[in-house]
Amino acid sequence: MNETIKHKLALLPDQPGCYLMRDKQGTIIYVGKAKILKNRVRSYFTGSHDGKTQRLVSEIEDFETIITESDIEALLLEINLIQENKPKYNIMLKDDKSYPFIKITNEKAPRLLITRKVLKDNAIYFGPYPDVRAANETKRLLDRIYPLRKCKNLPNEVCLYYHMGQCLGPCINKEVEEQYKGMVEEIKSFLNGGYTDIQKDIEKKMIQASEDMEFEKAAEYRDQIQSIQSVMTKQKMTNADFIDRDVFGFYADKGWMVVQVFFVRQGKLIERNVFDFPFYADPEDDFLSFIGQFYQENHHFIPKEVLLPQNVDKKLVEAIIPTKILQPKRGEKKDLVELANKNAKIYLRDQFSLIEKKEDRTIGAVDKLGQAMRIPTPYRIEAFDNSNIMGVDPVSAMVVYVDGKPSKKDYRKFKIKTVEGPDDYASMKEVIYRRYSRVIKDNLPMPDLILIDGGKGQVHAAKEVLDNQLGIDIPIAGLAKNDQHKTSELLFGPQLDVILLKRNSPEFFLLQRIQDEVHRFAITFHRATRSKTSFASKLDGITGLGPKRKKLLLKEFKSLKNIEQASIGELQEVGLPKDVAENVFKHFNHN
Repeated sequence: MNETIKHKLALLPDQPGCYLMRDKQGTIIYVGKAKILKNRVRSYFTGSHDGKTQRLVSEIEDFETIITESDIEALLLEINLIQENKPKYNIMLKDDKSYPFIKITNEKAPRLLITRKVLKDNAIYFGPYPDVRAANETKRLLDRIYPLRKCKNLPNEVCLYYHMGQCLGPCINKEVEEQYKGMVEEIKSFLNGGYTDIQKDIEKKMIQASEDMEFEKAAEYRDQIQSIQSVMTKQKMTNADFIDRDVFGFYADKGWMVVQVFFVRQGKLIERNVFDFPFYADPEDDFLSFIGQFYQENHHFIPKEVLLPQNVDKKLVEAIIPTKILQPKRGEKKDLVELANKNAKIYLRDQFSLIEKKEDRTIGAVDKLGQAMRIPTPYRIEAFDNSNIMGVDPVSAMVVYVDGKPSKKDYRKFKIKTVEGPDDYASMKEVIYRRYSRVIKDNLPMPDLILIDGGKGQVHAAKEVLDNQLGIDIPIAGLAKNDQHKTSELLFGPQLDVILLKRNSPEFFLLQRIQDEVHRFAITFHRATRSKTSFASKLDGITGLGPKRKKLLLKEFKSLKNIEQASIGELQEVGLPKDVAENVFKHFNHN
């Protein structure tokens, strides 16, 4: 604990609010809320903690607090701060699934559509459905029963659907509005659970058609009945009131939490989602943070009711979710909440071994790597590799690993600009200077460790730039390979000595993954660059053929071989003027 933190801890208020934890670079790494800031924030720096919380505390170099008038304000502020700053230690929901709805459009001649967006357009929406297949099955069934309009814009004449009896033809028959109103009411009844009445009505029509010896029509009615039975009985009915509701349960143990959500739509349990994540405050507080993000950040459909366990602050949830919040004490709803809690508990116990293994491969490996190198834990690692063939089209690539996992949004590619010929050391100097001069200029996060895919020469070249030109003190190491081009040695220290790592250790496997990834990224970039250069060079020197026309040829013909084999007429067909097409043809047929 540094002096800044000690001083701030003594001045903490005993009021509700939010606290923001920052690392050595000033980046917000955790946001929390508290009813009494003084008690909550001090708890991080006193007593013993589990491994995850200890890692969080070890990264904290400073913190700040924001006082609020109430606990509700603190929760709302916490959710907004998490969404804005995306701290790495907070719950970050990755579920952005949107569910399909069946929509009856608000038009004189309405249409039946599948959509994933609910708009304020006075249309009627039903759902959401567990997946698009279920929605499509239901829509196809309704299309067979009710002849609503199918086309987006009314044509001037009837289409095939009219002749098939699946459209009333509003394009030629303007007197169908009342018929459509009746159909819409029947569809609403059908989707709200009244499909049994409609099924009985179709059965009567089937019997009548059979008696009238209209067997084809009777067979069609029979197929409709079978479709209704197939589509509408696939989902288990959980409640007869047809209300849309979300049911939450959660369980926390050993620093990990699982949240179980049941989605009940129109009385049917259509799906469940499970979320697991580490927590650093009270389980109830982190659950509140989760549920706020669940509806606000991921834009989930908000149902008529949300059912919660008893140990959750109902008033706080009511402040962040604009719907009816219930904590049932008896009956079917209570059973659903208890079932969600039970599922969360079972899931967490089943997942513990997998969670521990994942932790060991990622953040645990990072911890052990730091210990082996005798440096602070390298939470952010940036690795570089050069790629060229005899100095042609030289490129370099950088990959970033945060907490032992690839951060692909931070990957970067570099085309070498100042180096002539195959000079790996000069290329590394250029890339390191370009990368970290930009980091300094734009105040980007500094890495805790730089890895160079190469031996002592490449590492010395990179270190010279950091020390002499940029004045940056960052641990830098080399990853040497053996004759089989596999990760062999980690070179580190003033003399670049070999750091001994067990070949079957998590930290060695982490280095192996990083080296393989940066090599893959560099090679892929080099191949793409080389293919573009190769393509362009074969078309260089052709009169009238500039960069835009070269791109046009590649887009239309897909390959250089096809261009070489094209006739003058084919070249003109894709947009080349006659004289330019002749120049291209002559270039490949007379050179």
